[in-house]
Amino acid sequence: MIHQYRNNGYNIVMDVYSGSVHVVDDVCYDVIAKLNGSETEPTAGTLKETGVKDQLLQSLGNKYEASDIEDALSDVIELTEGGQLFVKDTYECMIEEVKKRKTVVKALCLHIAHDCNLACKYCFAEEGEYHGRRALMSFEVGKKALDFLIANSGNRRNLEVDFFGGEPLMNWQVVKDLVAYGREQEKIHNKHFRFTVTTNGVLLNDEIQEFVNKEMDNVVLSLDGRKEINDQMRPFRNGTGSYDLIVPKFQKLAESRNQEKYYIRGTFTRNNLDFSNDIMHFADLGFKQMSIEPVVGDESDPYAIREEDLPKIMEEYDKLAKMMIEREKEGKGFNFFHFMIDLNGGPCVAKRLSGCGSGTEYLAVTPWGDLYPCHQFVGQEEFLMGNVDDGIVKPEIADDFRSCNVYSKDKCRNCFAKFYCSGGCMANSYNFHGTIHDTYEIGCEMQRKRVECAIMMKAALAEE
Repeated sequence: MIHQYRNNGYNIVMDVYSGSVHVVDDVCYDVIAKLNGSETEPTAGTLKETGVKDQLLQSLGNKYEASDIEDALSDVIELTEGGQLFVKDTYECMIEEVKKRKTVVKALCLHIAHDCNLACKYCFAEEGEYHGRRALMSFEVGKKALDFLIANSGNRRNLEVDFFGGEPLMNWQVVKDLVAYGREQEKIHNKHFRFTVTTNGVLLNDEIQEFVNKEMDNVVLSLDGRKEINDQMRPFRNGTGSYDLIVPKFQKLAESRNQEKYYIRGTFTRNNLDFSNDIMHFADLGFKQMSIEPVVGDESDPYAIREEDLPKIMEEYDKLAKMMIEREKEGKGFNFFHFMIDLNGGPCVAKRLSGCGSGTEYLAVTPWGDLYPCHQFVGQEEFLMGNVDDGIVKPEIADDFRSCNVYSKDKCRNCFAKFYCSGGCMANSYNFHGTIHDTYEIGCEMQRKRVECAIMMKAALAEE
């Protein structure tokens, strides 16, 4: 499968099944387009047939010199012989093995607090309640969750635990106690816990910062961008804004971590479709690690992103990519999560085919110890898999998630970005279509654009 596009003056050709990316001149770009659109399947053998060259000379001869067309065809043949162009799908045959592979639980999202001190308007957790009642996780439940993770992690040594909410700092003593317990247990069981905390920053102080810097491998800091945008969507329950309180704390924390191992994580809505300005605002505040996600909501919500918003959103991603290139050249670069692509390595085949591991390798734990496939399914009884006392009592739910992959979703099969997004978010699919075996189309369009921008940036910065 070939995907071609032009962006910021670069002609880019992606060979999906080899993972190769080529930046080419105009004549080579057009030659590949002609070959890709031909009735005959391009292979190293068929490309050498006399008729192929003749057809290219006839169709492109009024635009390019014959020698340039012949040189381009020669380059294409060389790349095809080298397994970097027109490569056949070698992954679909692996699906059954991927589905049958033995998985272990390697990550938990601990809902340490089903409560929050903000009233964010788009919150899928309903101000921390998750379709239920407010609650804080006890140390005993958290302890059982860590024991469950250790017992179900097989030979895997590195284990991930995210302290989540609601707002986890509202249950801070239990967070500290669970970290201490985890450090004790990792020595006994030859494991290593990588702890993360996701916080709105309201309760952040020097004591918490010191502990976080000592024990947390990553910190996610929630901020939506410019003051007027953040305060509109992330107010306190009395309606006042949170920006002025949390930004200085976040700046201090980011500096104390040497601008590493944290993320400023925002959400953009219909109220700020010009979200590139919010990203640049983060950068101007001194932050180096950032992400801003599109809100996901029903179209009846006034802030929800709709299909008619996509052209503006595409422009914003293009604009952001160009500004990031300029900042990098000026020595003021920063990382934007959705533009970070590893073309030389990246996830393993199983991850590329089947995604984040929700329901199999990654689970969410409620304050009462109930187990769900991920935090976005919490409170939906049809996805209740078990609890930390009895373990998984509905393995059929895990089996359904395990069977979900880019080949089980018709919309993914012919998508060039399928090995970068791995089929997208299953919670979004379920919320919009009632099944995890589908895709959220608006999200797909944005994902494809982000992949294109990320690869263009690689090309632009490689010239420096």
